[in-house]
Amino acid sequence: MLRRMIIPALFGLLGTAILIALGLWQLDRAGQKAALIAEMEMRIFEAPAALPDAPEPEAHRYLPVRTEGRFLPEHVFVLSAQKAQGPGFHLVQAFETDDGRRILVERGFLPEAARAGLTLDAGQEAQLIGNLHWPRDINRHTPPHDAARNLVFGRDVEEMATLLGTEPTLLVLRASDPPASGITPVPVYQVSIPDPHLGYAVQWFLMAMAWAGMTVFFLWRIRTRRD
Repeated sequence: MLRRMIIPALFGLLGTAILIALGLWQLDRAGQKAALIAEMEMRIFEAPAALPDAPEPEAHRYLPVRTEGRFLPEHVFVLSAQKAQGPGFHLVQAFETDDGRRILVERGFLPEAARAGLTLDAGQEAQLIGNLHWPRDINRHTPPHDAARNLVFGRDVEEMATLLGTEPTLLVLRASDPPASGITPVPVYQVSIPDPHLGYAVQWFLMAMAWAGMTVFFLWRIRTRRD
């Protein structure tokens, strides 16, 4: 009887050990991700630096930046909503820096009713402080750009840069001098990075428990059949 139980027992122990190891690995990954998020959230509120020559999503995401230049007429509205103000739009507008670069600036939120009377301040000189960001709020179900209403249904930096003729760099405004009238800046306050590792760890540990339980049940069946 013992000989018949050895292989199933070893198989069960090996499978359980592998699943537990995978769960522990995911816990370690969760800790690394939490440390990364904490580091990036600290970066949000650091003293602003100059706009990098070649901004990169991985290296410069959430980097505080100060720049000067002028707003351009090109713009697009991003469908959105705010709890206190209801449905409306985020205004993303082209901005030319003093050294001739064209970037995207997310100026903030305006309620739906305020869109008709909006002043774009095209040509106005401004000093901006904000954070670089590369959000991608779209998926395969997101409707395409509505050219008739100059409206997009989610932020995609590459798409907006193509529409407005800028480099794919988005500055989410924190403050401007002079401030915009009728537009409420919505600064970056926290990091938005998927962190599924804790959930994955729980799944692996549950699978380990199930594997161990099935192994015990199988060994019990072998023993009772033998008896």
